[in-house]
Amino acid sequence: MATATVKRIGVVGGGQMGSGIAQVAAMHGVDVCLFDVDPQALSKASSSISNSINRLVSKSHLSQVAGADALKRLRFTSDLEEFRDADFVIEAIVESEDVKKTLFVQLDKIVKSSAILASNTSSISITHLASSTCRPSQVIGMHFMNPPPLMKLIEIVRGADTSDETFAATKALSERLGKTVITSQDYSGFIVNRILMPMINEAFFTLYTGVATKEDIDTGMKLGTNHPMGPLELADFIGLDVCLSIMKVLHAGLGDNKYAPCPLLVQYVDAGRLGRKRGIGVYDYLKSSSLL
Repeated sequence: MATATVKRIGVVGGGQMGSGIAQVAAMHGVDVCLFDVDPQALSKASSSISNSINRLVSKSHLSQVAGADALKRLRFTSDLEEFRDADFVIEAIVESEDVKKTLFVQLDKIVKSSAILASNTSSISITHLASSTCRPSQVIGMHFMNPPPLMKLIEIVRGADTSDETFAATKALSERLGKTVITSQDYSGFIVNRILMPMINEAFFTLYTGVATKEDIDTGMKLGTNHPMGPLELADFIGLDVCLSIMKVLHAGLGDNKYAPCPLLVQYVDAGRLGRKRGIGVYDYLKSSSLL
């Protein structure tokens, strides 16, 4: 597929990642249809994108005309059939291989034969996802960083059967969206999370074993290594359930006990302490003071 033909993109998932990806594409001149099965999630995504674009306009990072044009390129749906004419579909749903495979089976039957199916997965095998379709050469990983409108990186992951044409089209589209591209082979965790998630997991072990308080762990990494956020703060921002899912994929895929999830991380997820999206994780965002 030539990138010039990518005129319409479908994005699956109205959460923070899906809405952010849709916003980025619309701001760079691409018509976008954002799908979510939950109408409430779509309403929230629409408001979030509008507010984000309006903030950019108010800060003069985007002209009023460009902001209005971007909003006009967006539409929202709870019907996957509206992806029939999409040139490129990006999946940004829950980090579960089974759920993603089910979606890819549906998309494979709906979208036109020339369309590329991309996953925003942060750890799951692209080869496994591609195997659920009749177009494995047109399936690829396109991992945006969170939040997509601000983060400049896209990690492209080639499955075992991903064609050179699919890779070239995805790389060109990523650059068209203003992103810097890095390329990973299809190994558990790819590049970024292969390095990042064990660090976050180790921060949980440091807290779990009583080496230091969460505040000192985060301050140490912010001021000692110049990270913009401490690892425990970052885990709350990403979502502890997402961190745990990725650690499980790393542990299973690489077969090394050094990737075993920290029991404290497991306990927090079991307790529903998922981070900022729930108002409580390592830190309590519903109170002025933090827990533990």
